[in-house]
Amino acid sequence: MPRPSASAFVLLVAVAALLAGVSVAAEEEVVTCSGMVPMSDRVGRISIADFGGVGDGRTLNTKAFREAVYRIRHLHRPGGTLLYVPPGVYLTESFNLTSHMTLYLAKGAVIKATQDTSNWPLIAPLPSYGRGRERPGGRYMSFIHGDGLQDVIITGENGTIDGQGDVWWNMWRQRTLSFTRPNLIELVNSRDIIISNVVFQNSPFWNIHPVYCSNVVVRYVTILAPLDSPNTDGIDPDSSSNVCIEDSYISVGDDLVSVKSGWDEYGIAYGRPSSNITIRRLTGSSPFGGIAIGSETSGGVENVLAENINLYKVGVGIHVKTNTGRGGFIRNITFSDVYVETARKGIKISGDVGDHPDDKYDPNALPVVKGILIKGVWGTNVQQAGLIRGIKDSPFTGVCLSNINLRGKPGPREAPWLCSDVSGAAFKVSPSPCSELTSVSQSVSCATYS
Repeated sequence: MPRPSASAFVLLVAVAALLAGVSVAAEEEVVTCSGMVPMSDRVGRISIADFGGVGDGRTLNTKAFREAVYRIRHLHRPGGTLLYVPPGVYLTESFNLTSHMTLYLAKGAVIKATQDTSNWPLIAPLPSYGRGRERPGGRYMSFIHGDGLQDVIITGENGTIDGQGDVWWNMWRQRTLSFTRPNLIELVNSRDIIISNVVFQNSPFWNIHPVYCSNVVVRYVTILAPLDSPNTDGIDPDSSSNVCIEDSYISVGDDLVSVKSGWDEYGIAYGRPSSNITIRRLTGSSPFGGIAIGSETSGGVENVLAENINLYKVGVGIHVKTNTGRGGFIRNITFSDVYVETARKGIKISGDVGDHPDDKYDPNALPVVKGILIKGVWGTNVQQAGLIRGIKDSPFTGVCLSNINLRGKPGPREAPWLCSDVSGAAFKVSPSPCSELTSVSQSVSCATYS
């Protein structure tokens, strides 16, 4: 075989270097916030089978899961312990997690909630809500629960956590619920949480609910529920800080992601905002909201970034919602690079959404909505481009729209934009936005209006 000439060799080296550079650059382009919580490498490992777990889809494994978690809690192993769930279908009642624990679902592993609701534990309402979200009084504990934990990981090889929620949905439809339905996963007062590489399906109520938490990463998850399943929100960070949601697919019966912080007078009194939340590279479908803020925002919501979002067949693509009586604030919110295909509304920012916990709320507790930047939004088959409806005695300010193109359905349609009690700016928005948003040149920064 002839040897390459010197010039050919130099060219090959140059091409190799270029390709290597492209590869490195490509890796560098993947921006992620997931590093805020490092993945713990557990040296200790136990299996649910060690505690009598049987994955036949019929045997009730509640005792096995609870004993396994008890063992982990009392082992005190340096670095914590991994609980391995091998392939199979493990029927169980609800159970708690513990600190320094990894719940690891193998490929083909399913943890499935029992549909016997008679023994489902009740817990106290969240203080920032004052009562159950659906019914007065307490609430059913989430299927997988944790309170006051640190260093918890739920991961695996895309195994499934199945809430078998249809029995709960039917109780809701028939108005026979005594208490608020259970979430699929709820972590309370916890920190350093990773949820990744798991399929969540058929939640009775909200799917993943970190509340009063910090340092939470949700990445590479799939969340599924029928589009007509009531209130099956995907991921709801609630009065939580430093939350990273990335690289996931969600198709559910309510908002894909909804950032919350408490309900009316209870949320105001508790006073814990949701802050520093990133939502990135998310794809999904829902008859309600794609990416939402609220409507329970009484503790305040600030510093939220949602970018690189793809939404298909949604009710509202981008939805910021609050109401009189909520109080609190919504500020420094950015939506960037959002694609919406088939929606009733592309963008909705509204001050008249959501109910109240009781008649004790203060109608004069008005939310302050300021500094919302929406840029780089492209939509097709969108019935109405946008609705921005502030509150008369607390107008929304600093709303800035930039580089937005929302194409409507052919034939008769509503007015492209409807606005009231709002001020801000618009640049390169099609169809032309309402007059309340001042048209500006490219040289004028949206920061001028925030």
